Amino acid sequence: MAEVPDQTAEIVSTTTSRPAGAGVRVRAPARLHFGFLDLNGGLGRRFGSIGLALDAPAVQLVARPAKRVSASGPEAERVRANLLAAAAYLDVPEAVAVEIEESIPAHAGFGSGTQLALAVAAALARLNGRPFAPADFADVLDRGNRSGVGLAAFTEGGLIVDGGRDGSGAPPPVIARLPYPGDWRVVLILDEAMTGVHGSRETEAFRDLPPFDAGQAAEICRIVLMQVLPAAATAEPNGFGAGITAIQKRIGDHFAPHQGGRFASPAVADALAAIAQAGVPGYGQSSWGPTGFALVPSQKEAETLVAGLARPGRLRFVIARGRNVGASVAEV
Repeated sequence: MAEVPDQTAEIVSTTTSRPAGAGVRVRAPARLHFGFLDLNGGLGRRFGSIGLALDAPAVQLVARPAKRVSASGPEAERVRANLLAAAAYLDVPEAVAVEIEESIPAHAGFGSGTQLALAVAAALARLNGRPFAPADFADVLDRGNRSGVGLAAFTEGGLIVDGGRDGSGAPPPVIARLPYPGDWRVVLILDEAMTGVHGSRETEAFRDLPPFDAGQAAEICRIVLMQVLPAAATAEPNGFGAGITAIQKRIGDHFAPHQGGRFASPAVADALAAIAQAGVPGYGQSSWGPTGFALVPSQKEAETLVAGLARPGRLRFVIARGRNVGASVAEV
C-alpha cells in the first residue's frame, strides 16, 4: 500500500523567465476514466467521458539543456520520441537531457501516454521560453482522440466530464469540471502481471463493437447529470459511488467481448467482488484496465478496505486522492 501527499502547485506559464542553465521539473497526474457517456453518437457527438485526475501515480521528470538528446529512467524511449515530436512542434532545438523521476504504469488504465507526452512538451517549452498549448499538441500526437479527460487532467485536474467528438477534429470540450472532495479517497487495485487492451487491439475493438443502445446512452447521461455530479458537488459519497458503478456495469458489459469479461483482470475482478460484498457502493475499472478502483469517503475507510484485501499475490494497492489542479511546472 502506498500513499502520495497531495500536490497543490498549479501549472504555470511556460513563458516565465528562467536563469541560464536552469532545469525544469514537471509533474503530471494520472487519471481514471470512469466510462463513456454516449457510444451511440446518434445526436451528432460520440464518446463523451467522465473521469478523475489523481495525485498518484504521476509522471515526474526533470529536463535540462544539453549538447544532445538524452533520456534516462523508465519510459526512456518514449521520452526520446516525445522530445523529437515536441521540438518539431515548438520549432526549438531538441538537445535536452530528461530524467524520469516517477512514472505512471503504461497500458494500465491511467492515461500514461498522454501525460508523458504533455509533460515532455511542457518542459521543452519552458526551457525555451515558448508558449505551449496542450490541446494543440495533443491533437498533433493524436492523443485524446476519443476522450478529453486526460488532456483536462493535465490542464486543470478535478472531476471532469467532456462532451465527446463532433467529427470536426476539434478536441472534446470540457462541459463540467468539479473539485473532488478532499476527504474522499480512491483505492487503486493494480495487476502488474498484465496490461490492458491498447494499440492496434484497441483500434480493432472499437471497430468491431456492436452499436451501443441509444437508451443505455441516455440512461448513462441521466446518471451523470442527475446523480454523479450533484453527489460530487454536495460531497455525498454513496450517491456518487453508486452512480459510477451503474455506469461501469453498462460500459463494462459492452466491452466485455474484447477484454475477457466486465473486468480485464480476473484477479482484479475477484478483489472488486469482495469490495462489492463489503458494501462499498463505488467501484470499477479504469478505461481498458487492468487497474480497478474503489471509491471511499475517508482515509480510515481506505486503509481498512486495503487491510481486508491485501494478501500475497499479484495485486498491489495504492490509496490516492483526487487532484484538483493540473500539472505543475517549476525551475530546479
